[in-house]
Amino acid sequence: MAQRKLRINGHSHLLPYPEEIPSFMKEKEIFWVDNDRKHMLQKGWKRPVTDSSFFLNEKLEWMERNKLDHAVVLNLSQLYGNGLRLQDMKRALRFQNDFNAKIQHDHPSKFTCGFVVHPGFIHGALYEIERCVEELDMKVLCLPTHFMDSIGQWRSVFDKENDAIFELANKYKLAIEIHPYDGDKMINLENTSWRFHLIWMLAQCGDAYHFYTLNGMQERYPDIRTCFAHGGQLAQMNLGRRIQGFDGRPDLFEGKHHPRKAVGHANIYFDTLVHDTDSLKLMIEKQGSNQVILGLDDPYPLGEMESDAQSSYPGKLLDLAIDRDIINQKQYDDIWEDNVLRWLFGDDIRAKEKLISKILS
Repeated sequence: MAQRKLRINGHSHLLPYPEEIPSFMKEKEIFWVDNDRKHMLQKGWKRPVTDSSFFLNEKLEWMERNKLDHAVVLNLSQLYGNGLRLQDMKRALRFQNDFNAKIQHDHPSKFTCGFVVHPGFIHGALYEIERCVEELDMKVLCLPTHFMDSIGQWRSVFDKENDAIFELANKYKLAIEIHPYDGDKMINLENTSWRFHLIWMLAQCGDAYHFYTLNGMQERYPDIRTCFAHGGQLAQMNLGRRIQGFDGRPDLFEGKHHPRKAVGHANIYFDTLVHDTDSLKLMIEKQGSNQVILGLDDPYPLGEMESDAQSSYPGKLLDLAIDRDIINQKQYDDIWEDNVLRWLFGDDIRAKEKLISKILS
């Protein structure tokens, strides 16, 4: 009898319970959750906890209810550490990584967890990559699209000065997740009507993809597999403009790789969280369905969650895509399972089979 196809969510998040967060995080106003589990907070910032599945036990119930076999848990975007003093940043990121490592260790059939480093402090980042891989058995490196360097300048994560991070990631054959955040700190606009989540996050992903591909990183580091969050939506829409710019002003791109070379590349992935089938269709036509993984971005309200107002549920977009003949059944199954596993493990068949065995057991 054929083995059933798995439903693996390649983009998920998890909050610690309030009592799990070290006291220094609240004392220094870095990040905490109130005792009623109603809000997550930072200095001058407060966001409602919009679903009980932000937390572990409730997340497991939510996954069971929605027939989700496994999830890749990324770091919390609030814990990229931008703008923190060095020691505070190191402690905060170490807490995040140790928390995710414990989740993965305690629930290996349900979660593969990522770890985060700060590219602005390269030696510490390399040490933390080694620690997380060698000691904590973590294989997903989470990086922001942009980071604040030691003199307060915002930089692309793919700046040449960060090559050592990708050399080490390539050595360990890591999956990499690129996720946007902190747009309100980078861009001098009033933070109103959720503009930084609805508009600027897509621009941040597009900018990161721009430099990843111009620098030919998919070729220079053949053993990493990089996924861009939220479908890299602007990366799909903007390809023609980038090509015309590259061809029309070659003086601005000396030593860079042509944008066409990256399209559909086997080491570049995008998740499905684009919110409409037209965007999904464009991504699949541009990149190929093999480079698309299922991503729900749960439990955030911009994730694919249960919602009467949006008539939504986890997996709705892919169900619509198959109903509208954008994908066939094999592509549907691959996006839920095979593509996620290929992003996580590349050609390491034993690692894939090991995780499948854990899930099915």
